[in-house]
Amino acid sequence: MGGKAGKVHTWNKDRLKGQLEIQSMVWPGLIFLFIFSYIPMYGIIIAFKDFNIMSGFAGGEFVGLKYFRQFLTDPQLPLVLKNTVMINLLGLLIGFPAPVLLAILITELRGKRFRKLAQTVSYLPHFLSWVIFGGIMLELLASGGIVNKMLNTLHLVDGSLNLMADPGKFYMIFTIISVIKSIGYGSILYISAITSVDQDMYEASYIDGANRFQKIIYITIPAIMGTIVIMLIFQISNILNTGFEQVLILQNSLNISASETIDTYVYKIGMTQQRYSYATAVGLFKSVIAVILLWAANKSSNKITGKGLF
Repeated sequence: MGGKAGKVHTWNKDRLKGQLEIQSMVWPGLIFLFIFSYIPMYGIIIAFKDFNIMSGFAGGEFVGLKYFRQFLTDPQLPLVLKNTVMINLLGLLIGFPAPVLLAILITELRGKRFRKLAQTVSYLPHFLSWVIFGGIMLELLASGGIVNKMLNTLHLVDGSLNLMADPGKFYMIFTIISVIKSIGYGSILYISAITSVDQDMYEASYIDGANRFQKIIYITIPAIMGTIVIMLIFQISNILNTGFEQVLILQNSLNISASETIDTYVYKIGMTQQRYSYATAVGLFKSVIAVILLWAANKSSNKITGKGLF
């Protein structure tokens, strides 16, 4: 027994030395994750206390679920919850399949140079901050902007029309702007998955007389279905997160009835008024819902498609 234990110990030590280069790439990421994701979890305790800066994390009276009850009974909750869910549902219906379709279209392009150009152009908006990109969109959608002039030229509208001032159009405008900014970068993962598909399958389908559309339906999409399912599970679990920056930039006093989401509302109530316990309670509530949605989406995916995260 001692000899076997010694051999196992030596084998593990030798294996660790053999993986030293790989380990050197993994450990910095784990350390970063531990410092910036796990250590700050200690701050969750302020969701159950009357926190103030002077007393610190250790001080403050324990109040239990007081701030959770405040949030769940807040008169504004139905409105902000409706806006949050509607924006995310539109993002799920339009924004989720968009990168998949773009990835398929890019990989189907014949010209190598044009394919690279299409990829580069679609990636660029991602590398602009939301302050810059949102500012550009606001200028385009303003009453004197290019979009308004085009609509007037096509006789679709009469006179000036401030699209960002109409709450009824905010959901769709926000979704379109988000898709424009993220579609290129989101397609990278799918392009990588498509390029890893066995080319012999395409050659065999060509011999059998399959056209390009049939290749996409019967080879490409099934081959990347695992990647699609995983990304869909992540997006479903994120349904209460609309993104703070983009909503705040596109929000104004005229469209606030449609643009006030949980993220912006908590920022205004919890942070600007220094109600840190309230803000933390809402953040923790969203995290719990995200975990539940993640588990439910993964379980449903395993039953329906046989694929999932775990």
